[in-house]
Amino acid sequence: MARYCNLCHTTFPTWRRYDDHNINIHRFPKPPAPASQKIFHHDLDARICDVAGNYLPPGTPAPPRDNTHNWYPFDSRHQFEFAEWHYEKVQTSEDDLNELLNTLAAEKAAETGNTEARAMYNDAEHMRGTLDSIAHSDGLPFAKYHFRYTGVATPQTPPWKLKTYVVYARNPLHVAEHMAACTDFNGSWDYVPYEEFTSDTCRRFSDFMSARFPFKKAIARDDQNKGAMLTPIILGADKTTVSVATGHQEYHPLYMSLGNLSNDMRRAHRDGVLPIAFLAIPKPQILSPLRPAMTTPHVMCCPDGHYRRAIFQLGPFIADYPEQVCLSGIVSGWCPKCRAFPDELDQGGPPRFRAHTECVVETFPAGVVWDVFGLNVDVEPFTNHFPGADIHELISPDLLHQLIKGTFKDHLVEWVSNYIYQNAESEREADELIAQIDLCLAIAPPFPGLRWFPHGRNFGDAQWTGDDTKALMKIYLSAIAGLVPTKMVRCLAAFLDFCYLARRPEHDTHTLAAMEEALAKFHRLHSVFIETGVRPDGISLPRQHSLVHYVLAIRQFGSPNGLCSSITESKHIEAVKETWRRSNRNDPIEQMTTTLVRLTKLSAARIEFGHRGMLHGDAHTAARLALGDETVVDKQRNKELLYLAALDAQEADGRMPTLRTLVQRYLRNRLDPDAGEHGALPALSTRMKIGLHACGSRGMHHEFIRCNPAWSGDYARYDTVLVTSDPNVWGVRRFRVAQVRQFISSKYAEEFHQCAVVDWFCMDQERDGSTGMSVGRPQLDPVTGDRISSVIPLTSIALACHLMPKLGRTYLPVDFHWSETLTSFRAYYVNSYVDYHAHETIL
Repeated sequence: MARYCNLCHTTFPTWRRYDDHNINIHRFPKPPAPASQKIFHHDLDARICDVAGNYLPPGTPAPPRDNTHNWYPFDSRHQFEFAEWHYEKVQTSEDDLNELLNTLAAEKAAETGNTEARAMYNDAEHMRGTLDSIAHSDGLPFAKYHFRYTGVATPQTPPWKLKTYVVYARNPLHVAEHMAACTDFNGSWDYVPYEEFTSDTCRRFSDFMSARFPFKKAIARDDQNKGAMLTPIILGADKTTVSVATGHQEYHPLYMSLGNLSNDMRRAHRDGVLPIAFLAIPKPQILSPLRPAMTTPHVMCCPDGHYRRAIFQLGPFIADYPEQVCLSGIVSGWCPKCRAFPDELDQGGPPRFRAHTECVVETFPAGVVWDVFGLNVDVEPFTNHFPGADIHELISPDLLHQLIKGTFKDHLVEWVSNYIYQNAESEREADELIAQIDLCLAIAPPFPGLRWFPHGRNFGDAQWTGDDTKALMKIYLSAIAGLVPTKMVRCLAAFLDFCYLARRPEHDTHTLAAMEEALAKFHRLHSVFIETGVRPDGISLPRQHSLVHYVLAIRQFGSPNGLCSSITESKHIEAVKETWRRSNRNDPIEQMTTTLVRLTKLSAARIEFGHRGMLHGDAHTAARLALGDETVVDKQRNKELLYLAALDAQEADGRMPTLRTLVQRYLRNRLDPDAGEHGALPALSTRMKIGLHACGSRGMHHEFIRCNPAWSGDYARYDTVLVTSDPNVWGVRRFRVAQVRQFISSKYAEEFHQCAVVDWFCMDQERDGSTGMSVGRPQLDPVTGDRISSVIPLTSIALACHLMPKLGRTYLPVDFHWSETLTSFRAYYVNSYVDYHAHETIL
């Protein structure tokens, strides 16, 4: 006997559970990663050693760590978490904290009858003093440096040379030791550079240590470095403004990370990237403590508890274009990576490198160097003071400012709007077209992680953030399709393909070839903006030009999502903006650095207490367990997927009039696949579990799929999904598109069933010619005209998908609402740009 799967039309043995078949066959939305082989560096192999740097035999256990339950300098867990909550999470002011502590002391005195009773802290100063006493880290304190020009001053000397500049900086060697010793990074730390191959001709690039740069460093050839652990220093600088209202007060933090850390951890962990200085331009003096360890190994404790001899190397520098100009000493408008002329930036030029730059500066007059080579002889890159460092090589790609904010929003979106106004017969017609684009953006159905544009793009340029622009990228192509020339739509589609390929967490030889193909297509098609008069003088822009260096940069540094300025910009909130708000605005920088030191100490204490197993559950539960209360139940309960409701009530409500029949057909096909359409329907209980949402996960990626008649107590929301129908193929042909109408859970014939009621869409055979996206249409009953529905096992849902209406020149009423989008149109784009998971899966 064999069972039959109605989704993929295959049979499987009766001894295999149906759900096992679905999990193994239907649930995977993309091909599993091919097996790979890693070739590790044979010299920089990170051998373990003792604290003195003497190598130890492989397999030697790490030195024992202190695992005693000691809360010092805190008296207890609740005292630690009280300080953490008020100082870090809530950021309670000194006056408010003192008032709270006085209230708690008064309550304690009333309970105990002791007028001397105090709260867990006497006052705010007592709590801050306790934080300063944390011994698990020194907090990486900031030192204060003064810089000024020491040359001869004349009446013509510019004012900036007469000023004294103050720089606050941490010791970067201590920062590196702090990061390397963090036990949270164990399992997310690459000790040895490696090359990863999935075949003889296909190499994979992901985290930094999988790339060419760490594997090929010349320092490995020095005999004294054999057995050492390469520790690349990743830097990032980005100017930020803390208050527009008080006169654009600006700060210029410098951040540091280590290349051994995985990209995911660098983006997620608060200690993965740390501020090391507040300054205008990175100075060699700031990084000078690292210089000796760039030639002679320095012993450091690592996340696994072992000691290793670390050899440092300056690695990628994360910066936007204005920062790159200052760092590399080029003339604005030129490329810091190659010598392409400013009016020929559609293609790459000969690479810049340190030896060539030094030769040019020494050989030619300053004017020739400026005009012909695009170099400023007055600027010496700080990397010249460190061995094996070349600023032209180290400048990394920047997804946020080059692709997302730069090429997409500031260029392409702006150019499309300019085209509409330049080519419309009247300003009124142009306004109507822009309004339709905005309305199409506003009616986009909800999707996890997709922000809503209730007024389209028009909510003020000053308020645009990187996340806003990322959200616009997801739906903009569908909104303009049919309203602007096809070549313009295809140009944006080619750029989006390049962008989404670049944003993937892993790349290989094939995806890099796809990136080169998409970029070549984009360069062919963006001539439409010249032809239509939007860019009559041509397109030669540094941020767009940077795209030609992405494939090489990925080979050099790994996936760009671990080296993006969005990481440093997100750090601005904690490191600059929040610390500035907590200051009294009078010489705030010293107060800001003091706050950062205390936050570092708090983080180190939490990591250490967690490593010792002292932070299980919440403080209240832990206290009750410590007192022997065996009835306590951890508050972290498993949330039920589905809620209990009456099947009859659902039918009586009119929302799902054929629900009973659909479920009966589903059970008949499951229990007796040979029964056919006219087989007897099984009897069905009137009580079932009816759900409003389901949650699925793939690794760290989680998705909620919702089917709620009153989402947030307001409008109906029924999400769309991809359902696996042909497990023998990959890409969009593997799936059918469906809209989930209900989740159901029941037990029938001693088998537990979790399933979903869906309305089906049928797919066009060919992709849309302009957008390149697949097109789906509601599947209708030829007799009644109603949408065709059925019940499917929950495990057949591969992932959520997003549909955008295919409108063309169809004009919408201004009061059209997004809740009606998925039921009002004849055709929809299957949005492959809603996130990079969809792009990778559907394409």
